[in-house]
Amino acid sequence: MANGLIESGMHYRTITRITGLLIGLFSITMLPPALVAFIYEDGGGTAFIKAFFISLFIGFWLWYPNRHNKAELKTREGFLIVVLFWTVLGAIGTLPFLLSKQPDLSLADSIFESFSALTTTGATVIVGLDNLPKAILFYRHLLQWLGGMGIIVLAVAILPVLGIGGMQLYRAEIPGPVKDSKMTPRIAETAKTLWYIYLMLTLACAGAYWLAGMSAFDAICHSFSTIAIGGFSTHDASMGYFQSPTINLICVVFLLVAAVNFSLHFAAFSRRGINFKVYFRDAEFKALIGIQLLLTAICFATLYHSGIYDTPEQTLDHALFQAVSISTTAGFGTESFHVWPLFLPILLMFSSFIGGSGGSTAGGIKVIRVVLLLLQGSRELKRLIHPRAMFSIRIGSKALPDRVIDAVWGFFSAYALVFVICMLILMAMGMDAITAFSATAACLNNLGPGLGEVASNYASIGDGAKYVLVVAMLFGRLEIFTLLVLFTPTFWKN
Repeated sequence: MANGLIESGMHYRTITRITGLLIGLFSITMLPPALVAFIYEDGGGTAFIKAFFISLFIGFWLWYPNRHNKAELKTREGFLIVVLFWTVLGAIGTLPFLLSKQPDLSLADSIFESFSALTTTGATVIVGLDNLPKAILFYRHLLQWLGGMGIIVLAVAILPVLGIGGMQLYRAEIPGPVKDSKMTPRIAETAKTLWYIYLMLTLACAGAYWLAGMSAFDAICHSFSTIAIGGFSTHDASMGYFQSPTINLICVVFLLVAAVNFSLHFAAFSRRGINFKVYFRDAEFKALIGIQLLLTAICFATLYHSGIYDTPEQTLDHALFQAVSISTTAGFGTESFHVWPLFLPILLMFSSFIGGSGGSTAGGIKVIRVVLLLLQGSRELKRLIHPRAMFSIRIGSKALPDRVIDAVWGFFSAYALVFVICMLILMAMGMDAITAFSATAACLNNLGPGLGEVASNYASIGDGAKYVLVVAMLFGRLEIFTLLVLFTPTFWKN
C-alpha cells in the first residue's frame, strides 16, 4: 500500500534534480554581463562573478543528492516544473541586482526587476538608465531575451502537451507539421528549431538597428528586447532617445514578426524556399494585422485632429509606433503616450489585453482566443433568432469542437478574475483607480508601462504593491491555468 502511494504521488526528487540543473544552466547567464563589464571597464563585473558562483552552488546542491532520480514525469509534475522554471529562475535572477552597488536596489526592487525581465513584462523600478554600468543594462536585456525564448518553447512545445486553455486544439488550423502539437517529433527537436528561428530573427534585428545608426551595444540590447517583445531599453527615453523614424519602423516590423505564432514562421521557412502564403491562410495572422491597422488609423486620425505633431509624417510615425508597441505588449515608447488625449491611452491599454498571437513572445489573452470569443458571441446571437438551428464555429475551413470554446471561456473568466482581484488589492493598499487599473493591466498583460503613478516607472509604489504585480506577471506569462492549478487541493492529492 505504501509503495503504491509513493508511486502514484509526486516525484519530488526528480523535480528537484531538474530544478538544480535549470539553476546550474541559468548561472551561465551571469558570465556574459561580467565580460561586458570587463570590456567597457565601467564596473559591475564583480557582482556577476559572485552571482555566478552562488547560483552554481545552489544548482549543484539541489542536483547532486538527486542526480540518480530520473523517474518518468507525468502531466502533474509538468505543471510544477513549468511554474518552478519561472519562479526559481526569477528568484535566482535577482542576485546581480542585489549584489550590484549601482543601481542600489532593495530586495523588493530586485525581485520586481528580475521577474519583469524574465517574464518580458518590461516594467522597471530603475531611474537613470543612461548612467548605469553597461553590464547591468546588458543583463536586463539578456534576461528578457532568454525569457522570450522560454515563452516560445512553453507555448508551442510544452503547454500543448499539458493541455492548457484550449490553445493546443487550435493546432488543427496551423498548416504543416505542427498539427500534432509538436513541429517535429520530439519536444527537444521542436525547442532546437524554435531556438534557431529566434536567434536568426534576433541577429537580423540587431543588424538592422546597427545599420540604422544605433551603436553595436544598443543594437544588440534592443534586438534582445524587441524579439522578446519585452520593452526594456538602455535609455530612460526608450526609443525616443534615437529620434529616428527609420529605427522606429525597424522596431515596428520586428515587433510584428515576433507577435506572430512561431509555428507559422516554422511552416513558412522550413520548406523549399519561403512560402508567405502560409501566413495569409492563417485566420489569427489576418486578425492580428487587421487589429494593428485599425489601431494605427484611430491613433493617427485622433492625433492629426488634435494637432499635437507638426506634420502628417511625424504623426503617422508616432501613431504607428505606439499602436504596435502597446498592442503587442512590448511597451517601447517614442515619447510618453500617456500625455495624448485620454481616449487614446485607455484604448491602447485595452488593446494590450488582446496582445499578439498564441505561440509568440507577446503577452495578453492572445488574438486567437479573442477571435473565438467573438465567434461564440455571434453564434449565440444566431441561436436567439433560430433556436433549433445547429451552428458550428469555424476557423478557416475547420469546425472547432465545443470543448475548445469551453476552454477559451474558462481561460477568459479566470483571466478576468485574476485581474479584478489584483486591482482590488492594489486599491486596498491605497493606490488610485487609474494607477491600479493600468498597473494590473500592464503586468498581467506583460506590457510594462502604465498610466498615473506608473506611467514612467514603478519606483514610487510600495513594496507590497510590487509583490502583487510580480504575481500578476507570473499569472500572465504562465497562461493563468498553469499557475492557478497549483492552488487547487486536487493537484496535491495522490
